[in-house]
Amino acid sequence: MSWLTDDEDEPYGDYDESAARVRPNPKGNRPRSKQRPEHEDAVRGRVLTVDRGRLTVLLDENTPEEREITAKRARELGRTAIVTGDFVDVVGDLTGDEGTLSRVVRIAERSTLLRRSADDSDEVERVVVANADQLMIVVAAANPEPRTGLVDRYLIAAFDAGIEPILVVTKTDLADPTEFLGEFSVLDIDVVKVDRDEVPFEALYERLIGHTTVAVGHSGVGKSTLVNALVPGALRAVGVVNEHTGRGRHTSSSTISLRVRDGQGGSGWIIDTPGVRSFGLGHVDPASVMQSFARRAITDGPPEGEVPLAEAHDWEIVDRVRDGELGEVGRRRLDSLQRILTTLDPKAERDWEKQTEPTAD
Repeated sequence: MSWLTDDEDEPYGDYDESAARVRPNPKGNRPRSKQRPEHEDAVRGRVLTVDRGRLTVLLDENTPEEREITAKRARELGRTAIVTGDFVDVVGDLTGDEGTLSRVVRIAERSTLLRRSADDSDEVERVVVANADQLMIVVAAANPEPRTGLVDRYLIAAFDAGIEPILVVTKTDLADPTEFLGEFSVLDIDVVKVDRDEVPFEALYERLIGHTTVAVGHSGVGKSTLVNALVPGALRAVGVVNEHTGRGRHTSSSTISLRVRDGQGGSGWIIDTPGVRSFGLGHVDPASVMQSFARRAITDGPPEGEVPLAEAHDWEIVDRVRDGELGEVGRRRLDSLQRILTTLDPKAERDWEKQTEPTAD
């Protein structure tokens, strides 16, 4: 017997669900919601290193509660890369006790990104380090011989990332680096010399304290040896240079952030990276590199009637440097940068040609 009457106005027949199609749920559990928790209780930390999906994160930095924890990337982050130097929000067991594992649920906005690619033709960028403000380019005065082209590549990467470059020359007891450093004398770049018997700790601490610095360099130049001297207990692996090939053996196999202390209460971070023999720049935007070169150029002032070199257009920078405003050394550095940038983007050469206004017929 139905309680509905024949004169019922509302069309209850429209609510019949007998024909509804319901997706089967073989697991018998509740369907996943697209709403994700906000994790308001998450704690911010610094990523010290990443190893096979496990992250070492420093919490409560510079406090009595400072500790390292092990974490993994939360599923909701997908394939988003987390790298050394990142600041992240973590939840879960944050005690740092052995065997505990927390989750990274957010990555803070990055101030800088140092990137590289496998080679110049590879457009897939690989983020090396996040949030660094200095790039310490380590080269050896000898064994292996210094390469201006590799330093140029590091400079381009620093210019592209907006990171301050520092040039550190090791093994100066084996050879005089004056001629090599002369190739960069037209650029305002900080230089530190290191020999086997004496490490200029005061000069290095002055540049490292209060900063996050990435150390990069060719295999065998003594980069990890320098890091071990600056950070006692770092125990970074070091190697020797093959006397037949003149090449160094890759020793550091991971990127790790290490704290530098000056003994007077000051501290900073140095990030040691694996040694490389090449540095791909397939990701770089050539448009910004020429301006960065001009801003760092050491000049006696612009020619009469000209704007400062740093304010000039790309084609003006090229013309003026070719005309001798930075001398012969300046011409060589410009030619090297142009060769690298043209390899990255053949169209870039057109931006260096003087643009002329079309003439009326």
